[in-house]
Amino acid sequence: MNKDPMNSAIKQKLAIVFMLVVSPLVLTGCLAAAAVGGGAVAGAGTIAYIKGELKATEGHSIDETWAATEKAIAELNFLVINKVKDAVSAELKCQTADGKTVNIQLKRIADNLTEIKIRVGTFGDEALSRYILNKIQANLK
Repeated sequence: MNKDPMNSAIKQKLAIVFMLVVSPLVLTGCLAAAAVGGGAVAGAGTIAYIKGELKATEGHSIDETWAATEKAIAELNFLVINKVKDAVSAELKCQTADGKTVNIQLKRIADNLTEIKIRVGTFGDEALSRYILNKIQANLK
């Protein structure tokens, strides 16, 4: 009974290559399934932090979300640099006391569905972005 060590090594390498190829496919499917789940309004309540930007979807009109955003920025005592709003989009640029720039963009998706994008600085700050989003959400209730 002679085991070929070369055959065993090849099998191990093939198994590793197989796992490396299959793992991203399986994980991508899980992420897609998680992103598809939602609440009463399709897409409402979804939150993602990607490449320095926090993106959320809220089940409120753009006008309600804008009012909540302005109130949140006032509560945080951020310095408002610029704000612009129309019926389908809005943007609020402000600055924290320590000089970080904050850019908040709103986009009307439907009558009661608004996308919120928050970016802090050039590279993002997830903790501060989520804190700002929590303030906005608190003012939507």
